Amino acid sequence: MKLGLQLGYWGSEPPADGNVKLAQEAEALGFDSVWTAESWGNDVFTPLAWIGAHTTRIKLGTALAQLSARTPTACAMSALAIDRLSGGRMILGLGVSGPQVVEGWYGQPFDKPLARTREYVDIVRQVLRREGPVSNPGPHYPLPYTGPGALGVGKPLKANTHPLRADLPIYLGAEGPKNVAQTAAIADGWLPIYYNPFRPDIYADQLKDAKPGFEIAPLVMVNIHDNLQKALLPQKMALAFYVGGMGAKEHNFHKNLMGRMGYEAEAEKIQELFMAGRREEAVMAVPDPFADEISLCGPKERIKERLQVWRDSPATTLLVMGTGGAQMLRDMAEITL
Repeated sequence: MKLGLQLGYWGSEPPADGNVKLAQEAEALGFDSVWTAESWGNDVFTPLAWIGAHTTRIKLGTALAQLSARTPTACAMSALAIDRLSGGRMILGLGVSGPQVVEGWYGQPFDKPLARTREYVDIVRQVLRREGPVSNPGPHYPLPYTGPGALGVGKPLKANTHPLRADLPIYLGAEGPKNVAQTAAIADGWLPIYYNPFRPDIYADQLKDAKPGFEIAPLVMVNIHDNLQKALLPQKMALAFYVGGMGAKEHNFHKNLMGRMGYEAEAEKIQELFMAGRREEAVMAVPDPFADEISLCGPKERIKERLQVWRDSPATTLLVMGTGGAQMLRDMAEITL
């Protein structure tokens, strides 16, 4: 079992020192990777490059780079550059985000997310392989572009900077069954936001075609505290926000996933309360068993015992985040590594 540090995205201000000390601590403890994220504030690549410049060994991952934030070739350029500068430590994690962000922030259509993902990944791989000029017939990312407004002089191009690795790993964030199945077919790894090692049957059929070496790196909230109820509270707050309000009422992938995990009625209630402005009640409506199954919370000895379920699952890396700062990293390294 490998450990990764998920730093997430910034709030209203950047974290102190850009999370450099925390990433350096993770590297010194033997963590395998460190990951950044983006929503509608900081971008995902700049903090990662900053951290990469202050570390030497730890792998550098994006979880997630949003597809609509940049074209496939622009994304490949960023991944290529960080991989070269870091000496081959880059992992490119991609995700479609949701319609509220894609259409409201990026001004892009959200239709056909699976088809868009397939095209996107294929173009990125073309750039990294550098076997010839990059081209794509579309319909989502046509290269060269010949649609409205085109001058008709575009031509396929090949990256003038040679990528360090043609096989730079690409992971995908996916929640829906079809999206997870496609991830197993076209990507090198999967980044689930919620993973339930106690119910592996939820994913078994979707992952049956994964190739050997396929990585599964779930996000895992860690909160070490002697009182389990208090330890679960940060996870419940996060779930209330994502299940209740991160997405439109009819298009919330997190809520749908919670339903598929056996908590459909509870997910409906959380969304109802959250959208009514009753956010504290929404937090309390999150079932303790669900929050507990997808996280590692409670006393250190309890976490050590429950880690065995994760070890026995298909998960290969735990991307940990939560309260406790460097001490949490030291405790997890002691327990896990």
